[in-house]
Amino acid sequence: MTPDEKKQLQLTAVHIREGVLTGTHAAKAGHPGGSLSAADLLAYLYFKELRVDPKNPEWEDRDRFVLSKGHAAPALYAALALRGFFPEDELTTLRRIGSRLQGHPNMNLIPGVDMSTGSLGQGVSAAAGMALAAKRQGKDLRVYALLGDGETQEGEVWEALMFVRHYKLDNLCVIIDNNGLQIDGKISDVMDPNPIPDKLRAFGFAVTEIDGHDFEQIEAAFARAKATKGVPFAIVMKTVKGKGVSYMENQAGWHGKAPNDEEYEAAMKELRAQLAGLEAQ
Repeated sequence: MTPDEKKQLQLTAVHIREGVLTGTHAAKAGHPGGSLSAADLLAYLYFKELRVDPKNPEWEDRDRFVLSKGHAAPALYAALALRGFFPEDELTTLRRIGSRLQGHPNMNLIPGVDMSTGSLGQGVSAAAGMALAAKRQGKDLRVYALLGDGETQEGEVWEALMFVRHYKLDNLCVIIDNNGLQIDGKISDVMDPNPIPDKLRAFGFAVTEIDGHDFEQIEAAFARAKATKGVPFAIVMKTVKGKGVSYMENQAGWHGKAPNDEEYEAAMKELRAQLAGLEAQ
């Protein structure tokens, strides 16, 4: 990765975070915390990793992405808008009656969304089916699924992972956003799923652990995923809930609460300062 590529990805991630705040503030509802923690990953996916075409969202040979933690929709919408799937000004319609940008992604309404998600645990099952179908059809496309660490408390997740290992779906990359917090507090206090990497290995996955805010580590993880054959691959990325907005960082209370006018302005000021700092480099 060149310095210019890294800088562009960092700028894109900040713009995604701006989109998260714009949407949740306009809606007066939504889930900013886990959306902000996933912004760097989504910047990398949509601007470097995924084989997609915004002009042809239903291209049969595209890569697939499933946001299994569907409540992080504000970040997905921001990434899709920046990538050109729909106008950025549509982000202000989040959760409005008549808007296609509802609280969880709807594949029937939104260009670029490959699976409707929201009920935690179900998205990775759909991703597994996509990966198996691609194998059976002889397609070289790849499937990516992003789960929350709290989501791994769902039994369906582990059923799906057994399926993935059984069918040797090395075209599926499972990504865990390990920010350590969920709506009711620390995942370790609510229902401790740790050690997540060891459990994935026990289920037959090749696993790498990374800093989910480091683009060089993200790039290396995806390169290793594509090079791994015969077994499925999982990335466990340590992240900060609310990343990029100081008063939201590591605060479970921002899992599902929108910023008010004052909080929105403070957050956007921080993000604008980050953009200015990156541009000055």
